[in-house]
Amino acid sequence: MTSVLSPSTTIRILIADDHPVVRAGLKSLLAAQHDLRIIAEAGNRDEAVRLTRELHPDVVVMDISMPGGGLEATAEIAQLNQETRVLILTVHAEERYLLPVLEVGGSGYVNKSSAHTDLLDAIRTVARGDVFLEPLAAKMLLRGYLERAKAGRETDIRETLSDREREVARLTAEGYSALEIGKQIFLSPKTVETYRQRVMQKLGLQHRSELVRYALRAGLLDPAAQ
Repeated sequence: MTSVLSPSTTIRILIADDHPVVRAGLKSLLAAQHDLRIIAEAGNRDEAVRLTRELHPDVVVMDISMPGGGLEATAEIAQLNQETRVLILTVHAEERYLLPVLEVGGSGYVNKSSAHTDLLDAIRTVARGDVFLEPLAAKMLLRGYLERAKAGRETDIRETLSDREREVARLTAEGYSALEIGKQIFLSPKTVETYRQRVMQKLGLQHRSELVRYALRAGLLDPAAQ
């Protein structure tokens, strides 16, 4: 799902963190930004999901370790089918924490230790409908992709992707736009973009060129494999 914000649009933010001191620090950081506005705060999973459902923020800044589970809250928010993006804040930099964030529908990942330098850019990036990854996180994803490729795990694509995701991946790899894909499989362009982003996240890919190479190796572009 792609939500393109104009330069003059105010980005509405929900902060979800169980530590009042952290929330205060985030509010202080964001307060001076004319294009960012905090509309609510949540201290646990249930509050985060409820407020997202009620207020439709553009971005939820989510603590991965908050009560009830930040990943679980992210998954629930993703299932609301709103245009809300979830940006994860965490102290963990390991790949085993990064991949689940993307798999459940998170749009970005910022380490708390670098939030003072990266958070503003991250919020604006995910609000545009893009994925934000710090350089270290991007390297970990690329390493994971290369390891899967080396192990020949592209052939597991049927287990990795749903039928609809595989269809969108194939048409994307063949060069069709979201509008063209939507006309072929009777979905809106926004829904196609949602599927396409989910595919890229699941496969740990960053660019369409990677998806084309992946699809070729997996036999996804072979009519017999469709």
